[in-house]
Amino acid sequence: MIFLVYLLVFGAVALVIYSFAGLANSISLEKVELDIKSKELQSFANPMNRYISDQRLIQLRVSSAVVLGGLFAGILLFASVTSPFIWMPISGGMGFVGWMAPLWYYNWKLKDRRNKFESRILDLTMGLANGLRSGQALPQGLEAIARRLEGPIQEELMVVLREYRFGLELADALERMYQRMPCEDLRLLVTSVRLTAQSGGSMAEVLTRMTEMIRGRTEFQGKLQTLTAQGRFEAIAISAAPAVAFVILYLVDTELMAPMLRTTVGWAALGAVVLLETIGFYIINKIVTIEV
Repeated sequence: MIFLVYLLVFGAVALVIYSFAGLANSISLEKVELDIKSKELQSFANPMNRYISDQRLIQLRVSSAVVLGGLFAGILLFASVTSPFIWMPISGGMGFVGWMAPLWYYNWKLKDRRNKFESRILDLTMGLANGLRSGQALPQGLEAIARRLEGPIQEELMVVLREYRFGLELADALERMYQRMPCEDLRLLVTSVRLTAQSGGSMAEVLTRMTEMIRGRTEFQGKLQTLTAQGRFEAIAISAAPAVAFVILYLVDTELMAPMLRTTVGWAALGAVVLLETIGFYIINKIVTIEV
């Protein structure tokens, strides 16, 4: 009986939250349609908007938090875990995970897009250097490279060329691309183009030297990833060891480990272990992550 009461209360609260989220989303979308006229301008204001709007992301996060938190609350109550000191913190924690999961997913997609873009910077500088040596102007060189390359770098170069045709200075269009796709190598390219346009000089020679530097940085980062691979594996192994040990002990002697899942003290201990393991994984991961 108490399970049905909890379920009805939770369902009513979830329905109200989702309704308000949908209303706020519809109002906000009308405002966005009036303020933002193109996808390029929207992605320039916030690169994540290339995949999802801010309002839609908020609605998705609210929905995910309500569904995941309610699902775990229903499972625990159905399993006769009626103590509020057990099911409420767990449901709240899973609701927080549901709230953060869409943001983590789209941040991962954005990071993956930037990594793919950065991996083709070397091809961009080499192609520009070769094009300038063959007599092409910088805009024609960019257009020729944009036709050959694929992926995010092609999309960004097409935006740069479109802005250039609409009257924006090429250096300013490249600067806007850097703001959308921040990258140290791209920063050097934009600075070189701007300085060469102002003071003169051989752009092909500058790009050739930049290509050699980017190639050296890429090789060094590959060696660094290899040297720190063991530390990253140790971080994962150390963090997963308690969970694996708990599962093995539970399968070997269920009665011994049952109090961990049936008592308030057991759940508190599990929560403390999860918290400490998360902090430990974060610290180890920061130690083995070296930014160049």
